[in-house]
Amino acid sequence: MKKIAISISDLSKIYGKNAALSHGNFEVPVGTVCGFVGPNGSGKTTTIRMLLGLITPTEGSATVLGESIEHPEKYLPRVGAMIEGPAFYPGLSGRENLKVLAELGGFPLSRVDELLAKVDLADRGGSKFKTYSLGMKQRLGIAAALLPNPELLILDEPTNGLDPSGIQEVREIIRDLAAKGTTVFVSSHILSELEMISEYLVMLREGKVIFSGKTQELLASQKPIILAKPEYEVDLTKLASQVEAAGFSSVVIDSTLHITAPKEASAAINRAAFEAGITLSSISAIQQTLEETFFEMTGENT
Repeated sequence: MKKIAISISDLSKIYGKNAALSHGNFEVPVGTVCGFVGPNGSGKTTTIRMLLGLITPTEGSATVLGESIEHPEKYLPRVGAMIEGPAFYPGLSGRENLKVLAELGGFPLSRVDELLAKVDLADRGGSKFKTYSLGMKQRLGIAAALLPNPELLILDEPTNGLDPSGIQEVREIIRDLAAKGTTVFVSSHILSELEMISEYLVMLREGKVIFSGKTQELLASQKPIILAKPEYEVDLTKLASQVEAAGFSSVVIDSTLHITAPKEASAAINRAAFEAGITLSSISAIQQTLEETFFEMTGENT
């Protein structure tokens, strides 16, 4: 039987007449990276705050590491979290900031240098926090969240504002943690990143869970697309007619015909184009990305 790190059942949070989260249901298996996505205002932060015991649900129930969120004191010592960006003393070094947090939390001071090394800050541990780049600040925030040696790590937009190098660094940290058995529940608007690291996915829209499950299952369920580009743009309309006659729908985007059809139809489409006197400069089958799937399911743009 699969062990579950997070389970919510019919969970709701109502503010006045508005439901920040409405009858949500999902599970996050132990030892996985689970992406948490949704447009702004869809209920992600509210859900995370309920899981951390910061706000009380209006109705429904949830468990974290097997304990009810009605008693966060029973599981919070085994949970690390970074929400709304890390906050540290600017005049203290990274190492000093972690030591302060370790002493306040009753964690071994020996973990400080160990965690600085884990997030690749060993050589800058003695530098003041105010001299850190945004990426370094985010990595120090992750180190702070790891002080309790958590079984579950919850990260809210850990790559927000980072350059590609910083994003890659955070990605590798998350992968390493999951490989060693830590469950990582991570919200992000950089969907290409979540597609790369998340085995599971929970998607919200207007306070409702519209998907929860394996990321690859979601992507595989989307309609396959074939891209066909004629050598001469003037042939696009003619090609679209041939494709329609073959029983497939299509739309022209940037001088390329996007055809809703399985990849096995590529040969038939190529043949139909040839018989109509159309030369294709390219034809390829693609699967929708997580970002494209997100836009289609939520009707949102980032």
